Amino acid sequence: MNTTPAPLNLIDFDYVLPTELIAQFPQSTRSASRLLHVDQNGQHIDRSFIDLIELLKPNDLLVFNNTRVIKARLYGHKTTGGAIEVLIERVTGLKTALAHIKASKSPPVGTELILANAVTVRVMGRLADLYDLSFEQPVLDVLDQYGEVPLPPYIQHSADDTDAQRYQTVYAKIPGAVAAPTAGLHFDEHLLARIQAHGVQSCFVTLHVGAGTFQPVRDNDLSKHIMHSEWYTLPPETVEAVNKTRQLGGRVVAVGTTSVRALESSAKAHGGNLNANSGDTQLFIQPGFEWQVVDAMVTNFHLPQSTLLMLVSAFIGLDTMKAAYAHAIQQRYRFFSYGDAMFLEKGLSHEI
Repeated sequence: MNTTPAPLNLIDFDYVLPTELIAQFPQSTRSASRLLHVDQNGQHIDRSFIDLIELLKPNDLLVFNNTRVIKARLYGHKTTGGAIEVLIERVTGLKTALAHIKASKSPPVGTELILANAVTVRVMGRLADLYDLSFEQPVLDVLDQYGEVPLPPYIQHSADDTDAQRYQTVYAKIPGAVAAPTAGLHFDEHLLARIQAHGVQSCFVTLHVGAGTFQPVRDNDLSKHIMHSEWYTLPPETVEAVNKTRQLGGRVVAVGTTSVRALESSAKAHGGNLNANSGDTQLFIQPGFEWQVVDAMVTNFHLPQSTLLMLVSAFIGLDTMKAAYAHAIQQRYRFFSYGDAMFLEKGLSHEI
């Protein structure tokens, strides 16, 4: 009898979410969110986020993504007058960047764009769907002065001063992301101090989250999906911290799917061994993935049919994921970037 599981398709990762469960604003305080604990047996325990301390053990290691969200959205016009919207995808140099451009007609190479009625930018070329832009001034300076926080498409209000502060982790350090590593939004300084006092260690990776994180998977055949590329850095001190955690019998707990991708990308690139490195990753984690580094995960709830939901399914099992999301909807958890969180322990079974 053939026991090979059937190939998974996009529809396997669909679910129906009432729109009122999409969080439009953050909680009054970062750590006031709820936390759904899914243990190794797939059981659901409803908790508060501050209960994370009880789920962590001395010698565990929390791995955070210290990328900093840049004010990547700019508005302006062509020199011919047509309105445009620019979303920086990646800063490639002091005065250069790759960007998405919304316009009535695609601006050809050589076109000059006027942003915020103050800055002139020239289109230097195309790279697939992205435009190669040259700025007269340092890109990050322009964004700091004229840019807007690029809130996700499912958040329906325009970014304001509250978003500029709350759509950013308290430990954000290295600018380059155009979307927040949202699992980290639940941590405040007080909670971090309590976790450290509990004997839990912490370290950092950097993965600059791109707008591609919101791109839908368009082909029902997952093998045809081309994963978006994101830049990551795994520093030597993080490799040392992971190795020490292993020696002490602790768990590597990734805060967010971005930390997961950085850790597992490095291990996959080096034959299962974690090495300090930097580079692009297009790692697509889906059921059947062979995990090398991560033992547990803090993550938010993810969009239907998204690659991030596939990553979670690879970690705890597809059926366990479906049951957990059904439970979260029934219990009225808040979803997506400003929503509640999950603490996931890797499934004991080989269920996909």
